[in-house]
Amino acid sequence: MAKVHRIIEQIGRQGALQLDIDRRVIDIASGYMSSEELGIGFLYSGWAQAALPHRRLKSSAAWQVKSDHVTLLVEPGRRPGKDAEPEYVGVPYGSKARLIMLYLQTEALKTNSREIEIGKSLRSWLNRMGIPIGGKAVADVRDQAERIARCRLSFHIKTADSTGFLNQNIIDSGMITEYDDATGKPTSFLDAVKLSENFFQQLKRHPVPIEEAAIRHLNGHSQALDIYCWLAYRLHVLKKPTPVTWAALKLQFGPGVARMDHFRTGFLDNLGLALAVYPAAKVDVDRTGATLFPSPPPVKPKTLS
Repeated sequence: MAKVHRIIEQIGRQGALQLDIDRRVIDIASGYMSSEELGIGFLYSGWAQAALPHRRLKSSAAWQVKSDHVTLLVEPGRRPGKDAEPEYVGVPYGSKARLIMLYLQTEALKTNSREIEIGKSLRSWLNRMGIPIGGKAVADVRDQAERIARCRLSFHIKTADSTGFLNQNIIDSGMITEYDDATGKPTSFLDAVKLSENFFQQLKRHPVPIEEAAIRHLNGHSQALDIYCWLAYRLHVLKKPTPVTWAALKLQFGPGVARMDHFRTGFLDNLGLALAVYPAAKVDVDRTGATLFPSPPPVKPKTLS
């Protein structure tokens, strides 16, 4: 994929568009290359190995996804119902849920605090990530924030001879402020939260640094975001080329896709988008799967320090 970046450097975006290359890859790569955003974000390494669903599930449905060593189980939380019965809010999903999670984790590490402001700070950060907050986007962000606040996680981590598990909430407590949105209807927004102690400590022990510029240019592509974070976690620690079969890739990135050929097509498209914002990544794909090669991390250690 570094070839695309070299082509853009040599003949420019308009010249590259005349070639037989996915336009989305060219647009994302050229936007990333011209970005002046030097911010750094963070996520817990568990999320780099097993991620949230891409689409809405039934409100009462749990979500499970596996990789080679990690299984993530996400159970939906509940809120008080209008009648006697509490109601499920559903598990978080899609790109906006991922962006909110990245914001929470990044702010927690940058401030070294479990207590995080949501309102204006989150809106400002999402705007920097290319998500203008207005109209339907307000409702979407509000919905995903509540899903994150109320859900419960279980990470199951497999080693050579045993499996450990960690049950936790992402958020221990929060404050909801009532306000009127652009429609003039009364609504509510999660204004401040406190991350759970377990989640905060795991994040501090196992953070994965990523580039905010990369996230900005992948903001509407949830699977490409997952692939980018996975590569950011894996590539720089490899000692030798490491094959990953199509079956293993589907288990991790496509548990909701029935047919392997459909998964393979979608994965290749999203891998191209992820590599467009990670020029140093070295990945080959063939009929057996993907081969990962030792590569520099997206955030250089000197930059991180």
